[in-house]
Amino acid sequence: MAMKIRLARGGSKKRPHYAIVASDSRMPRDGRFLEKLGTYNPLLAKDSEDRVKMNMERVQYWLAQGAQPTDRVARFLEASGAMPKTERANLKKAEPGAKAKKRAEEKAAKAAKTEE
Repeated sequence: MAMKIRLARGGSKKRPHYAIVASDSRMPRDGRFLEKLGTYNPLLAKDSEDRVKMNMERVQYWLAQGAQPTDRVARFLEASGAMPKTERANLKKAEPGAKAKKRAEEKAAKAAKTEE
C-alpha cells in the first residue's frame, strides 16, 4: 500500500482549514484516511504557533513505515527540523516571457541611445 502524508481540506468556502493525515495514496483528498497527524490553518499569521500543529511522534512513525510526504507537508517537516532541507528548482516561473524580454531589450537600447 502506497502511503502519503498529506493535507485533507476542511472548512467552509473561502475559509480553508486542513488536517494533516496519513492515508493510502489511492484515496480521494478529503476521503478516508488512516490517522490524523495534525492541523494546518493558513488563515493564521505565519509566525503563529497554531498555524501548523503536528504530532511528531506519529509523523516519524509513518515516515519510518515508508509514507511519502507531499510537497507542502515536506516543507512543514523541514521547518520543524524533522527532515533535511532539499534544494528546489523554480523551473522558469520567475523568468519573464518572450514579449517582456523583448520590451526590456528595446528599453535598454533606447536608454543607451539617449545617453550617447
